[in-house]
Amino acid sequence: MPVNLSSNAIPAILGGDMNSKPLLQVLEIKHIASAQERYRLLLSDSVSTQQAMLATQLNDRVKTAAVRKGSVVQLLEYICSTVHNRKIIVVLNMETIIPECEIIGNPNMHSESGTRAHNPVSNGISQHTTMPSNRSIPKNPSNNNQTFQPTVQPAYQPPPVYKNHGSIMKNEAPARIIPIAALNPYQGRWAVKARVTAKGDLRRYNNAKGDGKVFSFDLLDSDGGEIRVTCFNAVVDCFYDTIEVGKVYIISKGSLKPAKKNFNHLKNEWEIFLESASTIDLCPDEDSSIPQQQFSFKPIIEIETAENNTIIDVIGVVTSVKPCVPVQRKNGMETQKRDLNLKDQSGKSVELTLWGEFCNREGQTLQELVNSGLTPVLAVKAGKVNDFSGKSLGTVSSTQLFIDPDSPEASNLRAWFDRVGKNLDSQSISRDFQGVLKTDMWKTISQIKDEGLGRSDKPDWVTVKVTISFIKTDNFCYTACPLTIGDKQCTKKVTKSGNSKWQCDRCNQEFEECDYRYLLQCQIQDHTGLTWVTGFQEAGEEILGCSAKELYMMKSEGDDDRFGNVIKSSLFSEVILKLKIKEETYGEEQRVKNTVVKVDKLNYSSHTKFLLGLIPAGQQVKSFYR
Repeated sequence: MPVNLSSNAIPAILGGDMNSKPLLQVLEIKHIASAQERYRLLLSDSVSTQQAMLATQLNDRVKTAAVRKGSVVQLLEYICSTVHNRKIIVVLNMETIIPECEIIGNPNMHSESGTRAHNPVSNGISQHTTMPSNRSIPKNPSNNNQTFQPTVQPAYQPPPVYKNHGSIMKNEAPARIIPIAALNPYQGRWAVKARVTAKGDLRRYNNAKGDGKVFSFDLLDSDGGEIRVTCFNAVVDCFYDTIEVGKVYIISKGSLKPAKKNFNHLKNEWEIFLESASTIDLCPDEDSSIPQQQFSFKPIIEIETAENNTIIDVIGVVTSVKPCVPVQRKNGMETQKRDLNLKDQSGKSVELTLWGEFCNREGQTLQELVNSGLTPVLAVKAGKVNDFSGKSLGTVSSTQLFIDPDSPEASNLRAWFDRVGKNLDSQSISRDFQGVLKTDMWKTISQIKDEGLGRSDKPDWVTVKVTISFIKTDNFCYTACPLTIGDKQCTKKVTKSGNSKWQCDRCNQEFEECDYRYLLQCQIQDHTGLTWVTGFQEAGEEILGCSAKELYMMKSEGDDDRFGNVIKSSLFSEVILKLKIKEETYGEEQRVKNTVVKVDKLNYSSHTKFLLGLIPAGQQVKSFYR
């Protein structure tokens, strides 16, 4: 059956026609090596050819061979952009009509002057060709020789949005609303209509360029696309008070940049940066087609194998809530902390730590519900995985908590818990209240050496019960930068400059006083041997019971008795250490480094119960009667 490609489609697109749905053929596909994986296509309308770029959300079409050399496709959404003074078609959405077909016509590269350029793929095949025999297409019974013309659904075509400005110049015409998934840097003017699902706090920072402020918010549209929007400095003043969680806005005139995945958990490779010329218009009518929130729940059992710092969604029944306690951050500021436990149908439970305002808002509500004998369902959006002692979750600035949400997942979880879950024991993947975790990999010092731990590509994490037998006191701390970058302290080592001020090469700034942070070298031993470990700030404070600055002042001011007592009181007491073991290179020598990531004072009662729990019940009975 013959197939007609859309006549003169290439010149029409390059001339500005973005409304037709042309039928084109893919003549070439080329993978482009760049920071983001991309594919370049050579498209043909049987007479002219033109370079095109595939939007990244369509990459799977190439990977799964749904689009390949020879495919006949129908463009549903596309734009034409100028890159390096050359026009290129950016394909945002398309359908594959025929997966594979011989080259149709005798196409040549399109020329702006209208002349036909040299054809690199011409092979003299006629304009019409038949489809492969293994592809069956229904025929019109009244005309068996009818040329195949596919029927497709109309592309996304939102109504135009105009403001009352009288006559509109071409450059002032409103941008077309497109799905978030179709956004890419090759577009010209665009707009998105989406709901704000999360709004971050206003943060201040300090770097080599000076002081600044920043805030971000997350968007969700009716197609399920999500993207983060970030504002800096003067733009913060323009939009911070405007944005409200749950409201729907039309946003345009921003720039797209690659998302920083260390800080952005959304499944989008781009991030919108707003500028002074950007616009945000509130939609007065609530758009019911845009959901309030979008979750991707993981069962608690999967958290056990998740990488540290992974951002995930989880839902569980709250079985216990601890009181709120004050803690001091690394930068010296005080905040609030509250721990609770979640349980789900996977047979596992996990500890969730609430920080800051979460403790007093949702945390207080949850504690009151649990104290009343209730077991609320809690949905956690964007919780952060920690692996310092087992696996646990913690809140971050982008986290959202929903108590007893109205969702199918919450209803199913509630029904399971009320029916059988409340009577079932679950195994915790986090440490218990005494700091003992059954799933920890417990080792002796000799096992660490004999089993060659730390020599693989990834570090080994082990727990040991040891005695601290010696602490080096000559270089137990270092001078650190006290400045804050974002919400974290710099902590880079600083030195004295010529004017007796401290200087940080990383921040490129000078200051009168520095901070002091632990770099503690300790010798530990058990009944099988001894080894050296390194403890940084938090571990040093747990071991010695005071800050590095306090201990430094004791030594520098000559208070030897007090300094000595602090060291002596920390020796020869049994502790439980969580160690990160990893081989590192020093000069040309490979050494295994043991780093202390968690310190717990030994609770003999809970540790004895833990050891008994490792012994099968039958052996416990036999041992009792011996």
